[in-house]
Amino acid sequence: MKSVLILVLSVIIAQSGYSAPTPAVVPGANQWTLNVVFNQPQQITVKIPGERKPQRFWYIILTITNNSNIDAPFYPSCELVTDTFQVIPAYRDTRNIVLDKIKSRHKKTFPFLESLETADTRILQGEDNTEDLVIIWPDFEAKARNISLFIGGLSNETAVVEHPTKTDPNGNPEKIYLRKTLTLQYSISGDPNFRSNTKLVYKGMDWVMR
Repeated sequence: MKSVLILVLSVIIAQSGYSAPTPAVVPGANQWTLNVVFNQPQQITVKIPGERKPQRFWYIILTITNNSNIDAPFYPSCELVTDTFQVIPAYRDTRNIVLDKIKSRHKKTFPFLESLETADTRILQGEDNTEDLVIIWPDFEAKARNISLFIGGLSNETAVVEHPTKTDPNGNPEKIYLRKTLTLQYSISGDPNFRSNTKLVYKGMDWVMR
């Protein structure tokens, strides 16, 4: 529900000329942002028990390093958003069925790969504690031509904005809490009728308050 609210709010802000907050150029004394290296998103098909046909998934592998001076709490929130306004939360692979197949594919380059379910809730300081994390999404609709990946939880920087139209019971503008979020943008190449040949073409990255 919050994802839809943020999407609608973004449209309202754009139409109203209101300036949305942006991450600080110079972090505050107690603010941290994890260092992230990401690879090219890939697709994979997996036979899920109870499903008649193999299911298609997309995934991206992040290498995360905590270069701050404190151990960082890690509670990621990851969404895939298409230009057709489809919002897809990260897949919860509770039985590790998809994860195991991805780990097998990348066992030489990422021997200690973890998922959102198996990752620790704290990223310890230093390069010796670097984590390799895979984020998985179910397939998105074939008519989409662009997607954005939003990955939150990589920073403790936050901001509060007032909703431009909604008020609380006291008549004051409702508060919306945003956090510094990594966004990765991709265009989609290939014939949508031949999904297995579809590729994601990297367009850029940014840090936004979302």
